[in-house]
Amino acid sequence: MPITFRKSFRIFPGVRLNINRLSWSITLGAGRGPRHTISSTGNNTTFMDLPGPFGFRTTRRRNRNH
Repeated sequence: MPITFRKSFRIFPGVRLNINRLSWSITLGAGRGPRHTISSTGNNTTFMDLPGPFGFRTTRRRNRNH
């Protein structure tokens, strides 16, 4: 069974610093509105909760061939 690590810190209202075993990220936005996450691995994720059990998420990954 692998060991995982994840910790999240609130820097300012609506801004969080997230740290895990392999990377870190900054999340902008709070509550039920849209949020945007920028990761040290190059991923940019935008997500939003929709009414009921629905949600929307899109991720753009950095091209590592360069």
